[in-house]
Amino acid sequence: MSVFEYTLKELQAKLHNKELTVTELVQASFDQIEAVDDQIKAFLTLNKEAALKQAQQLDEQVDQANHPLFGIPIGIKDNMVTKGIRTTCGSQFLSNFNDPLYDATVVDKLNKENTVMVGKLNMDEFAMGSSNENSSYYTTRNPWNTDYVPGGSSGGSAAAVAAREVFFSLGSDTGGSIRQPAAFCGVVGLKPTYGLVSRFGLVAFASSLDQIGPITRTVEDNAHLLQAIAGHDPMDSTSANVEIPTYSDALKQDVKGLKIAVPKEYLSDQEGVNGEVREAVLAALKVYEELGATWEEVSLPHSKYAVAAYYLLASSEASANLARFDGVRYGVRTENADNMIDMFKKSRSEGFGDEVKRRIMLGTFALSSGYYDAYYKKAQKVRTLIKNDFDKVFEDFDVIIGPTTPTPAFKVGEKVDDPLTMYANDILTIPVNLAGVPGMSIPCGFSKDAGLPIGLQIIGKHFDESTLYRVAYAFEQATDYHKQRPHLGGVKS
Repeated sequence: MSVFEYTLKELQAKLHNKELTVTELVQASFDQIEAVDDQIKAFLTLNKEAALKQAQQLDEQVDQANHPLFGIPIGIKDNMVTKGIRTTCGSQFLSNFNDPLYDATVVDKLNKENTVMVGKLNMDEFAMGSSNENSSYYTTRNPWNTDYVPGGSSGGSAAAVAAREVFFSLGSDTGGSIRQPAAFCGVVGLKPTYGLVSRFGLVAFASSLDQIGPITRTVEDNAHLLQAIAGHDPMDSTSANVEIPTYSDALKQDVKGLKIAVPKEYLSDQEGVNGEVREAVLAALKVYEELGATWEEVSLPHSKYAVAAYYLLASSEASANLARFDGVRYGVRTENADNMIDMFKKSRSEGFGDEVKRRIMLGTFALSSGYYDAYYKKAQKVRTLIKNDFDKVFEDFDVIIGPTTPTPAFKVGEKVDDPLTMYANDILTIPVNLAGVPGMSIPCGFSKDAGLPIGLQIIGKHFDESTLYRVAYAFEQATDYHKQRPHLGGVKS
């Protein structure tokens, strides 16, 4: 059996019993990358020499290891700065950003747990996209069928875990960028409550929406990874100073008496939810009924305005955040400028891709004099209404459940030239970011024709990730979707 089929708990037992070494684990990761990444293209930068050197050092410390992440190979989405390791955000603008001077807080926390970073993962440029086709380097492919997209913007992060190139990865989620690719690739992805995980060292897209989160094969592994990265950080002014529970404790509890809300809008034809996805979600709800939970249809009436509000707010924040990329302090600078202003214009014109330019222009327009009240301010008011919808439902229910995405993964090239259709693909994930609540995607089925994964989205109350893990784990243990794996070359099961 491949080492990638073991859970973190099982791997730690093998390490302590000397049945396996950290070096063998890390080498297995690089062997799998070499075998399959020509097909998947999940990685932008590999850290092989340093990773193997670290692994050898950790082999001498195994007896002192007391954490489930010790010695485990991990991939990091390429919008989190890593000291001395290239960080590109999937953009040509940062193609020469080879030596960041510090680690993001989450990277620093994982280093302290002695994880081994094997490389940086591909993404839509500056996290703007839902298919990974906006990466300025190459398009990551879905491991289940390489004709299809892996989702975005954390497409590389989800694809690398699904393809067994790494045991887990970090992604970031602004409007669904962890949950949507997790759904498309058949893995577990969590967007934590806004403020639970530090954003220090995350290259900002939309600061009031961005959140770093874990992508794993199993719910239990996900809980262990969140445990390592959650917590207050004085370097992040939006970091919440809340008590962090032991998330794995929630896995021991059942779901008898759990009250589930199912928004009618999330199963509606009007939102583009196709029949197979709807059937998979209803089948999942039957599993929960058998486990002793109850569910009831509810309404989140302002969800239909979420996409419009999101793209005004996120683009406005992106316009401000990306103003720092001007060719002066770091990143690529044009060689064809006549003066300073010309240098600003040409550096940005040459460095940014079409989607990034589109959102900067939209955001700048929404913030401009005469339009601020009509667009940005109104979008903020709609955001409040969406949050209020969630708060009202959570007065009577423990969790909200629905599909993660309206459809399974679509083909590469199918939607990339139609931005509005692409934006609509995030209609079920965006409201969660606007409300700041946690959301998780777990696999709950496969499409009949293409055999592509379908994701179940579980949404919880602020800072109640423990309940999400309890609910997700109960479903996972009652089904075998998480045990399925794509048929790729390389390391065999």
